[in-house]
Amino acid sequence: MALVVGAIIVLAALSLAFELSRGKSAKRKYMVWGITTMLPIAFVFSWLVALIYGDWIAHDGFAAIGLMMLLIPLFFLTGVILLLIGLFKKEKQS
Repeated sequence: MALVVGAIIVLAALSLAFELSRGKSAKRKYMVWGITTMLPIAFVFSWLVALIYGDWIAHDGFAAIGLMMLLIPLFFLTGVILLLIGLFKKEKQS
């Protein structure tokens, strides 16, 4: 049940980010996707992957925690980079 709720949260965040960035400038898209990657995606998706790996594949809770400790900073830093690209990207002049 927890996996379903987590998957729904991730899918809702992805669909919301897609709707917010549709038809916008590249600068705005980077900012929206950076924030989306940092907040809901980094934590919930990392938790989902770690739970699946730790429970079904490794059968060890410590493996899940270790994987989560690797994935959260990786996704969060990816989101920070996307956000910074969006903040410092110059708009094209027509």
